[in-house]
Amino acid sequence: MEPTRRTCLTGLFAFPLLPSIASRSETKAASLIVHARTQIGVTTSYDPAYVALDYPGGDVPRDRGVCIDVVIRAYREAFGFDFQEHVHKDMSANFSAYPKRWGLTRTDRNIDHRRVPNVETWLTRHGHEVPASNWQPGDIITCRVGGSLPHIGILSSRKDRQGRWKAIHNIGLGTLEDSRIWAYGDQRRFRFLPS
Repeated sequence: MEPTRRTCLTGLFAFPLLPSIASRSETKAASLIVHARTQIGVTTSYDPAYVALDYPGGDVPRDRGVCIDVVIRAYREAFGFDFQEHVHKDMSANFSAYPKRWGLTRTDRNIDHRRVPNVETWLTRHGHEVPASNWQPGDIITCRVGGSLPHIGILSSRKDRQGRWKAIHNIGLGTLEDSRIWAYGDQRRFRFLPS
């Protein structure tokens, strides 16, 4: 049976109304980026001080923080996802799988989620690391400043003059959107867009 003009037109108009996986992912990435951007001009200082936090959902004062705080806040606001709770629970159950850089013998829910290597470990353990190519807005990028200092940011939907995605991060001057993150080595890429 040959399709009629009406059947073809109905199918043609109905198709765009079906949500695609790509568009849902793009919408989630856009929400993450918007919530990261809301910290620009609000989080104006870099402050690595150890702070006792509420649990779950604890945060340092919003005008300060470190690079990972940009990511933590954006995920809480965009998705209601709490890295503090998830990292703490996974570390408690799998302590030996996490880095030993800080000489800890047990978890510390005030700081564990605020350490980039711990978040990298959580993301890797839960299958969110992807090859460091074909970068897309909303991806998490980690790197090592000076070859050893862990750093993290969220890729923006804006590019610089060289065509590189900018990142929303706090590299010491408060939350900014720029492309300086590409100057640092050992880049790793994660894509995590919770439902």
